[in-house]
Amino acid sequence: MDLYKYYSSCGGVVSTDTRSIAKGSLFFALRGANFDGNRFALEAIEKGASYAVVDDAQLKDQPRCLYVPDVLAALQGLARQHSRLLNIPIIAVGGSNGKTTTKELIAKVLSKKYQTFATRGNLNNHIGVPLSLLSIGVEIEIAVIEMGANGPNEIALLCEIAEPSHGVITNIGRDHLEGFGSIEGVAKANSELYYYLLNNDGVAFVNTQEEYLSRMASRFSEYVSYPAEKDYYTCKLHNADMFLQVQAANGDIIQTQMIGAYNFNNIATALCIGKYFGVPDEAAHAAVAEYVPSNNRSQLLRTAHNTVILDAYNANPSSMKVSVENFAQMRVNGQKVLVLGDMFELGNDSESEHRALGQLIGQHSFDMVCLCGEAMKSAQAVLPQAVYFPTRQSLESFFTVYPVQNAYVLLKGSRGMSLEKLVPLL
Repeated sequence: MDLYKYYSSCGGVVSTDTRSIAKGSLFFALRGANFDGNRFALEAIEKGASYAVVDDAQLKDQPRCLYVPDVLAALQGLARQHSRLLNIPIIAVGGSNGKTTTKELIAKVLSKKYQTFATRGNLNNHIGVPLSLLSIGVEIEIAVIEMGANGPNEIALLCEIAEPSHGVITNIGRDHLEGFGSIEGVAKANSELYYYLLNNDGVAFVNTQEEYLSRMASRFSEYVSYPAEKDYYTCKLHNADMFLQVQAANGDIIQTQMIGAYNFNNIATALCIGKYFGVPDEAAHAAVAEYVPSNNRSQLLRTAHNTVILDAYNANPSSMKVSVENFAQMRVNGQKVLVLGDMFELGNDSESEHRALGQLIGQHSFDMVCLCGEAMKSAQAVLPQAVYFPTRQSLESFFTVYPVQNAYVLLKGSRGMSLEKLVPLL
């Protein structure tokens, strides 16, 4: 079956959810641990899908149902075929922390010169990546594809689907330890992107100030380096109070709308890639200056009573450490209130990592520390001055009775903690 013919006849529009079927789309009946899309294939057609790709043999003879042995494999194969036909540079973005922000910054910079596509949201897994690729239109000149992983061999799979021509790993940190087992496991899994580029004559962009990455990249005969002196692209952090200022390679000071010194590497990556693809300095600097974080990632919110740093999209020991340290070093006119939620997916390391976080917080001075979630008990055990709340709801009740005012508040925790729901109370 020439599935690409059906995809093209549907205008390149793909659907996977009957709750949001696009009229005339190609529906993929994906299976999951708790659902079977085949059950909704006919409903998808009734709601406007032109065809449904199914792998339930009972649907073989149903009108407009396209039978394949495995729907997910068909989706991934179709995405690979589309990617090859596009024949454009595809930049893969992997790593432990900062992938989404880095992806967005790269796209902002490149869009100053090219028709640029970037992964929407964080559709970065074995389903999200093919869906992203299939949404790239023929007008696009360059694509930036985010790649995430919870365990080994996942990045390798994503590379086989997207076949990136270029790639960058943001950093190696202590994320998803439940799946990777150790930071060495994290490094090995992320190195799958380097291996793919190495074996397919791809181009790697390497932050030479990240020790793990420098070691991992040593297998390349050459790569594009940044941001240190004598690297391909050079820049440095100029100031980090409150918003970052970056000194670019030509000496310009870029005033950004981003907070946290940890975002310097994300900016440096985008500027390096911009130079590589010929984006003029002035345009690249303007792109970085224009970028405003969103979606709970290092957002600065000024409420009626406080200034809130909302960084509640995700959290792991590495990102939590740099966020806490950055907040401690910020010079502000008011109290500092630290509100942290559980870090998820740490497996057997959860207790020790939360305990280490408590010890780290104890090395700094904050006016109030609120710890929220079951795992944060381990942090509170070594940080008696902290106020502990077993659930976000109990923390909400506390802030209702004891409102915080005239303070700078850092909210950070794993996605499942939904700490952004505290903002209306602050």
